[in-house]
Amino acid sequence: MTHTPADSSSVDTLAPIYKASGDPLRLEILRVLRRDTFGVLELSQLFDMRQSGMSHHLKVMHKAGLLEPQREGNAIFYRRPLHLESNKLADQTVRQVFEMVDQIALPKHLQQRIEAIRTQRASQSQAFFARHAEQFREQQELIAAFDLYAEPVAALIRQRAVRQQWETALEIGPGEGGFLPVLAELCPQVVALDNSRDMLAKATRTCIEEKLNNVDLIEGVTDTLLARGDAFDLVVANMVLHHVPSPADILLDAAALMNGGGCLVVSDLCSHDQDWAKENCGDLWLGFEPEEITAWANDAGLTAGESLFIGLRNGFQVQVREFWKSSGHP
Repeated sequence: MTHTPADSSSVDTLAPIYKASGDPLRLEILRVLRRDTFGVLELSQLFDMRQSGMSHHLKVMHKAGLLEPQREGNAIFYRRPLHLESNKLADQTVRQVFEMVDQIALPKHLQQRIEAIRTQRASQSQAFFARHAEQFREQQELIAAFDLYAEPVAALIRQRAVRQQWETALEIGPGEGGFLPVLAELCPQVVALDNSRDMLAKATRTCIEEKLNNVDLIEGVTDTLLARGDAFDLVVANMVLHHVPSPADILLDAAALMNGGGCLVVSDLCSHDQDWAKENCGDLWLGFEPEEITAWANDAGLTAGESLFIGLRNGFQVQVREFWKSSGHP
C-alpha cells in the first residue's frame, strides 16, 4: 500500500503558526486581543515587561499571521486579523487557535489591568469634552457636519419603524441631543446616556427647547443601564465608537441591552489617516474598517443588516450600519 506524501507547502505554512503560538505569553496576548486593540506600550503595561521584549513577541506573531498592526496616527496598535478566509489552511488554523484560546478565562489581574487602560483612555476623552463642550459642534463639523450622517440614520430608522413596534429607544452618546427629536417622535420612551456631564447639560437644553417630554437623560456608561436591568427595542450610537476606550464592548453591551428582535444602528468613521482629529476632536481611534465592526457585532450575537457609506469632501467616509438581535434571544 502506497502513501501519498503530505503537501510540504501546507506543512511549511502551518509550522510558523504553531511555533508562534506555542508560548503561554503569546496565547495570553491573543486572548486580550479578542475584542480590544492595544498599542505596544499598553501591552507592555498589561504583561509587565519591557517594550523591546513585547515588540519581539508581536513581530513573531505578526509574521505568522496571528495578529496585524493597525496604525493610529503616529502609534501602532495590534489586533487580530480582520480577513481570515475559510478555504485557506493557514487561516483555518489561525481561527482554530483563536477559538481554543477564547475558551480560557482571563486571569483577574489581567482583567484589572485592561480596565485600568480603558479608564486611562476614557479619562482622556472626558477631559477633552470638558474642555471643549462649548465648541462641540464646531469641533465635530471639522470632520462631518451633523446632518450628513444624522439624516441617513433617521431615514433608515423611519423606514424600519413602519413595520416595527418600537416602544423604547436608547441613544448612546447623544452629544448636544440633536438626534433625540427623531427618537422621541418614534418611541414613547427614550433614554439618552452620556458620561460627560457637560454634554448632558447641552442635551437637556435641547430637550427643553424641543419639548421632548419622553426623554430620560442619564449620566453614566452602558454598565449603568445593565445594572438597572434596562432593555430597549432600538439602540443608536452616532459617531460614538471613535471616542470610547473599547468600541467592541459598546456593541457587546448594546446587544445585552436589546430586547429580542431589537435593532442597533451605528454611524461612525471609516478608517482614515488624518491624525489631527485626535487633538482637535478628541478622537481616540482613527475610524474603523467595516469588517471590524461586523466582527464585533457577530461576537455580540448580532446579525448585520443594511450598510450605507457616505463619502465626504474632506476625505473622510462615514459608515451607517444596521444590526439585529434574534427574536429568540432574551
